[in-house]
Amino acid sequence: MKPNFVTEIIDEHNKNGRFKARVHTRFPPEPNGYLHIGHAKAIYLNSSIAKQYNGKFNLRFDDTNPCKEEQEYVDSIIKDVKWLGADYEDRLFYASDYFEKMYEYAAALIKKEKAYVCDLNAEEIRLSRGTLTAPGKDSPYRNRSIEENLNLFARMRSGEFPDGSKTLRAKIDMSHPNLNMRDPIMYRILHSSHHRTKDAWCIYPTYDFAHGLEDSIENITHSICTLEFENHRPLYDWFLNELGIFHPQQIEFARLNITYTVLSKRKLLALVEGNFVDGWDDPRMPTLAGLRRRGYPREAITNFCEEIGVAKFNSTIDVAVLEECVRAVLNKTAERKMAVLRPLKVTLVNYPEGKIEEFDAVNNPEDASMGTRKIFFSRELFIEQEDFRENPPKEFFRLSPGREVRLRYAYFIKCEEAVKDKEGNVVELRCTYDPLTRGGNAPDGRKVKATIHWVSAHNSFNAQVNLYDRLFNNPDPDDAAEGKDFKSNINMQSLEIINNAKLEPSLKDAAKNQRFQFERLGYFCPDIKSTEQNLVFNRISTLRDTWAKIEKKLKK
Repeated sequence: MKPNFVTEIIDEHNKNGRFKARVHTRFPPEPNGYLHIGHAKAIYLNSSIAKQYNGKFNLRFDDTNPCKEEQEYVDSIIKDVKWLGADYEDRLFYASDYFEKMYEYAAALIKKEKAYVCDLNAEEIRLSRGTLTAPGKDSPYRNRSIEENLNLFARMRSGEFPDGSKTLRAKIDMSHPNLNMRDPIMYRILHSSHHRTKDAWCIYPTYDFAHGLEDSIENITHSICTLEFENHRPLYDWFLNELGIFHPQQIEFARLNITYTVLSKRKLLALVEGNFVDGWDDPRMPTLAGLRRRGYPREAITNFCEEIGVAKFNSTIDVAVLEECVRAVLNKTAERKMAVLRPLKVTLVNYPEGKIEEFDAVNNPEDASMGTRKIFFSRELFIEQEDFRENPPKEFFRLSPGREVRLRYAYFIKCEEAVKDKEGNVVELRCTYDPLTRGGNAPDGRKVKATIHWVSAHNSFNAQVNLYDRLFNNPDPDDAAEGKDFKSNINMQSLEIINNAKLEPSLKDAAKNQRFQFERLGYFCPDIKSTEQNLVFNRISTLRDTWAKIEKKLKK
């Protein structure tokens, strides 16, 4: 990892002996949704720092809100963290592992007269907190005795009181300039079954109370958080100082924001529940499950995290940076194949009927070790519809009546006739081939201006191909018209399904984790949900940043 302000702080700690040159980080997700590309940055940062300093890295679930948490989310997060290569070894923990210890810590603060049971409801607490310019108002229950508070807290735990009727609050300062320090809630009553502890508890600690305790219990040295927790750091420190327990250092960094993308679990959940996408792993989603299903290589995501670095201030990264990281990896690693998405039949009228030829095709010009494969040539072929124009514009150099082009790896062909249906649509091209141009070169030295891809009708096969585009039309999805929200910026053409695309036969046995470059078309991979009977390929990326070029033209 490149040096950054976080590593500078750690270097200073190692220099002054704050943690005895020990580095121990963690990634603490809440299991209330799937992880997204923003979480990848946090995972990469924490795990890379631990590795860089020969330290340790924990995965810990902050499962303190049973109303929103599910085992499905836990399972998906574990899978995502492993997929990114973040090695937590055997250090998989849960906040719920520490519920009893946290209860004891809360009782200890009551005994120090630093916490009290409050009967105000949520709205009353909100109104009594004050504003940035006006102090808050003490709760009428703030001065209960230690004995009464311990008794009420125990009865809260035993389930005597309904949800929302009581809370346990820290006793700090209702006039503190930081609103987070104005007697924040430590525990609330939730009669809700927990995905791990079931019905053992009906009171649950808040994130602000639990976060620092979990770090302390696990001997975390550097609690690396996103910037929204900067104003919570005094509270983090207050709890640890008042309890007199091991005190990690909280450090805040800028969260990841990307154009054309929403990185809020709440908004992503709204997309799923509103059926705007096909689940959390929809390939248009910025979730790690979605990016993995789309075919994004793990290396591309970690390279992206390394490239954008670690900042102290929030900014927005152009999604083209991520897409280019994907292309850079795939260009070196993806095998080249030929596929025709919108087929137009070509009949070579002077090619012998029944004859089949084989040609050697390079699997990846970037890596000779990937070798070659056999492709088959026959009298009947398929090319892309867009590679033919009956009346071509000036800059069109592909196939048209009387024009000659090169078929990749094969021969020169010339269009002699365009066959049309009753509606006037071109449905077939009758062409001739030059047998002297085998391999794609003419012995007489004549040149052609275009090389196009093709597949043989002899042994190509049909498959579904999903063309994915950006899920939002607006670089800032939250920039919506008055009275509308981010969903109004959804790109309704973000998925185009092509049925009966024609693919070369070697793709029939493609593994679910393989990625390919369909020559001239982009990068593709088999969908993880496709079957042998219904093969589906997803477009991972185009070959170039077409959106950026389009926007550049529009600005002109």
